[in-house]
Amino acid sequence: MKNPAKSVVEKMFSAFSSGDVEKLVETVSEDTKWEYHGTHIIPKGKFEKKEGVRKFFTNIFERTEMITFDIQQYILDGNMVVVLGQEHQRVKRSGRELKQKWVQIYTVENDLITKMEEFATSEEVNN
Repeated sequence: MKNPAKSVVEKMFSAFSSGDVEKLVETVSEDTKWEYHGTHIIPKGKFEKKEGVRKFFTNIFERTEMITFDIQQYILDGNMVVVLGQEHQRVKRSGRELKQKWVQIYTVENDLITKMEEFATSEEVNN
């Protein structure tokens, strides 16, 4: 049996991979809260409501080019979905390349993401 909370998170990741901010925003609740616990390379940030999530993803798409984005594991507990992954991105303005390993924790209620919290490591890489 498919976990409905995981299906919502997968829908959000599908929209992310296609670069569709509006489809991403459709997966979150009106009062959603997103928190990124930053690093010395990518600063922390809090984003609230649909507008905050729109800003969060618009900044990513405008400022970086995703080289790889790998979801490694889903851990499910009721309406909570923990996702382990890693990514490699290029900063458009400077050409710097960054690699991150991350854990994202999603809470899903009524088929919408109500909360996301991300913990990441970041490192600059040379090519």
